[in-house]
Amino acid sequence: MAKLVRKIDLANSQGETTRQMLRREWLVTNGLGGYASGTISGTVTWRYHGLLIAALPAPHGRTVMLNHLAEFLCFPEGRKIQICGEEPSHSEEKLTISHYISEFRLENQMPIWRYEVDGIILEKNVLLLNGQNTVHITYRLLSKQNSVRLELRPSMHFRSHEHAVVNFGHDHYLVSIHGQNFEVSAGEALPKLRLTFDDREHTRFTHEGGIKREIYYAKEAERGYESRGVLWSPGYFTLELSPQKSATLMASTETWHTMMALGPEEAVKFYHERHNRLISAAHPKVRLSPGADLVLAADQFIINPVGRVQDAARAHAAGDEVRTVIAGYHWFTDWGRDTMISLEGLTLTTRRYTEAGWILRTFAHYVRDGLIPNLFPEGKSDGLYHTADATLWFFHALHRYLQHTRDRATLQLILPKLLDIVDHHIRGTKFGIHVDPADGLLTQGAEGYQLTWMDAKVDGWVVTPRRGKAVEINALWYNALMLMANWLREEQGEDAAKPFLAHAKRARESFNAKFWYAEGSYLYDVIDGESGHSHACRPNQLLALSLEHPILDEQYWQPVLKIVQDKLLTPVGLRTLSRDNPDYKAKYFGDLRARDAAYHQGTVWAWLIGPFVDAWLRVHPKDKAGALNFLQGFIPHLNEACIGSISEIFDAEASFTPRGCIAQAWSVAEVLRCWAKVAE
Repeated sequence: MAKLVRKIDLANSQGETTRQMLRREWLVTNGLGGYASGTISGTVTWRYHGLLIAALPAPHGRTVMLNHLAEFLCFPEGRKIQICGEEPSHSEEKLTISHYISEFRLENQMPIWRYEVDGIILEKNVLLLNGQNTVHITYRLLSKQNSVRLELRPSMHFRSHEHAVVNFGHDHYLVSIHGQNFEVSAGEALPKLRLTFDDREHTRFTHEGGIKREIYYAKEAERGYESRGVLWSPGYFTLELSPQKSATLMASTETWHTMMALGPEEAVKFYHERHNRLISAAHPKVRLSPGADLVLAADQFIINPVGRVQDAARAHAAGDEVRTVIAGYHWFTDWGRDTMISLEGLTLTTRRYTEAGWILRTFAHYVRDGLIPNLFPEGKSDGLYHTADATLWFFHALHRYLQHTRDRATLQLILPKLLDIVDHHIRGTKFGIHVDPADGLLTQGAEGYQLTWMDAKVDGWVVTPRRGKAVEINALWYNALMLMANWLREEQGEDAAKPFLAHAKRARESFNAKFWYAEGSYLYDVIDGESGHSHACRPNQLLALSLEHPILDEQYWQPVLKIVQDKLLTPVGLRTLSRDNPDYKAKYFGDLRARDAAYHQGTVWAWLIGPFVDAWLRVHPKDKAGALNFLQGFIPHLNEACIGSISEIFDAEASFTPRGCIAQAWSVAEVLRCWAKVAE
């Protein structure tokens, strides 16, 4: 069975700095929003690391159930060596990591470690079962010893994956032992964590009554959060491994019957079969690395939101299934804006058309007051609607879906919702979103809300105030009007399209008359704002020429593209603000206030490479080679931060350090989409 392999040689990495070792991470997911993740060194550095973060129904949401597994190699003379994952107990600057990892690799995104200690060679892999909150951790002896003994100590702190590590929460964990099966509970509110080994003949468990230990979370300290927490361990497993034999620790919040239904060997077989199918079904230009890596990375974001039971019941009644998009790992839930921007790359480039339809129809159900939800909070079933652009991206996503599928039934189902959306925007809806009757442009803004994608706010401080007529909002509004006119013409005839064309014509005339900033040869970012016009040079202006129906007159395309290329383009996306602006921040680091101050003030966002490539090809339609060159910087990035995926953001200056979420849906989606569009 063919496998997509991404390998990192660590045999000579003892000289690698601690910071480098701790910043390389891995991620596996279960299709429900649950995941397992950690540093490749095995060291836990922030609250989101764990071997089983289960996706539980509301009100729990994603919950850390198995935090860590300390692994020791035991020698006959009584010597024990911890083979990886030492827990730091002091500051990161003073920490040194001693490890015995000679190689880390991904096989179809499954993480595999190779350890070498005194001639002993072991391999370990971590697998989450698709559709279950079950993890398999498998060890195999590759060298020729008669046998080796491993000691494995599981540690846990049952909590929401977002809760601070300092709040231990449960003072009493109960352990139930049923033969070789073990259950850990912390009361009735949460499910039990069940643990067992497939090879019960050569494993045993030593119950120690429960031991607490304090650990230091280096990344939490770096981010200005509580950084010292407590993990609890019930005891330890010992297992004897024979050459070429394996033993698998299975941990789960499912019932015993469910978690034991699939053995480790079958689970691995089905895992690789599924991932091979994903690659072979995708667009032909992304079936080889690096495109294939991104096809598998894309799969991690498409989930069945098990916590939203009503959604599932409604969808099943209509003959559908529920799917949504996790915006980023570890902490994002499903966001409307991110979903609509990501939809083409995640589901259409990968030819997962059925799931794309499910996603669009799910969001259509949630239209309220002419808006789709901005996000669904963790552990909640109802969405929050404070967004001015997510709903307009919905039109864009539906258009791309229809281009690929010709699914007129879905268009006809959603069309009344779209008419309602446009009507609300023209008349006015929540958060001050309305068309200005004086010029036909869309304006937005409400006290205390950030409604555009540049939405950073700290303790009431709005970092990038963009109330007024934002450039990308009006580009999206014009595009939505033109798409509506086309759809209505096809469905109902020319007369139905005329009012939308009239609104679009007026918006376009006003836009080109008002948004051109002649002194800088680019577009204002916001006009008619709280402080007048903002001439901050930002990437938002690209949407005026990159969308299906560009609102910007052609005479301005070249100068806008040139200024964005000269001032904002980097190897891993676009800066959010030009260097010559006094508010420019070169690095994204520090506590929450410091980070949010830089979030859209220079920090590079990977997803913006998508609109840039689209704009480039609009101006240079024959230069696919040039467009492909703009994607090359993401190839080495696949071996840093989250191996095999793309980060949310990067510092604005070389070396463009990855920051934020280690794996972001729209980062992966837009690079993947563009790769399929321009690769030879």
